[in-house]
Amino acid sequence: MKIPFVDLQAQYQNIKLEIDGAMSSVMRDTAFVGGSGNKYIRKFESDFASYLNVKHVISCANGTDSLEILLEAFEIGKNHEVIIPAISWISTSESVGRAGAKPVFVDVCADTLLMDVNKVENQINENTKAIIPVHLYGNPVNMEAIMLLAKKHNLIVIEDCAQSHGARYRGKLVGTFGHAASYSFYPGKNLGAYGDAGAITTDNDTIATKCRMIANHGQLQKHTHVIEGRNSRMDGLHAAVLSVKLNYLNKWNSLRNEHAKTYTNQLTGSSIGLPVINEHGTHVFHLFVVRSEQRDGLKKHLEENGVETAIHYP
Repeated sequence: MKIPFVDLQAQYQNIKLEIDGAMSSVMRDTAFVGGSGNKYIRKFESDFASYLNVKHVISCANGTDSLEILLEAFEIGKNHEVIIPAISWISTSESVGRAGAKPVFVDVCADTLLMDVNKVENQINENTKAIIPVHLYGNPVNMEAIMLLAKKHNLIVIEDCAQSHGARYRGKLVGTFGHAASYSFYPGKNLGAYGDAGAITTDNDTIATKCRMIANHGQLQKHTHVIEGRNSRMDGLHAAVLSVKLNYLNKWNSLRNEHAKTYTNQLTGSSIGLPVINEHGTHVFHLFVVRSEQRDGLKKHLEENGVETAIHYP
């Protein structure tokens, strides 16, 4: 028996009728390209805003774009520094560098692998403009401490929620603490599209308007280009799929936690280092990441026994 790392086919089969119906509706309406006139885009943005209880959701082409667009909207670039964790997917640092700013790495806690909040303040100087905490693997960062530091030093906080759809800190959803948040809907995410897709969330009206313009060629209305933007739109098919899947997100996250408990119970007492949930956090286990001093040997052993794994991150 082969155990795939991610089984998107099994997920699809469980909700096939709803997914097929949603996609057929998009095909019928030929509502392929994103934008303010696409009702499927508007519906998903509204649905996700209601789920998070935020004022604005701006859909875009992918999670990396959502970070880059936010940095541009907050006018973060040349001669600025942005504090980020030393462990994350490349998009976090890549976006900062592409914006023209300098990524400043803060080490992570040895147990949770999350940004060590106690080490952030030492990296703040007159060039620091923002902090991007990453809720890595679905494990929430201590956002209360981050926001206190940001307020003290007048910094922008952009939450990287690419792996943490539905995670909570002290009962509050991640993505609702900072000045804005970035989401990826890559297919394998807890809430995934059927291709690349992303979103920006914020309660700031000005930032929301700027992000929407940047993501759509600098326009709010067709052929009315106010600024130089870019082409970063979510497709209608992805939006329709996401609206269906959003209804299952809490259930799926609950199941991920049940499976994580099973793994933890079975592996406790072994030589394998298990995930540690951050204090006051509600993990959503986008990934169940273990550590081993015989990492490559363990990986090879699992592969030989039909269990697919991946290294996060080599």
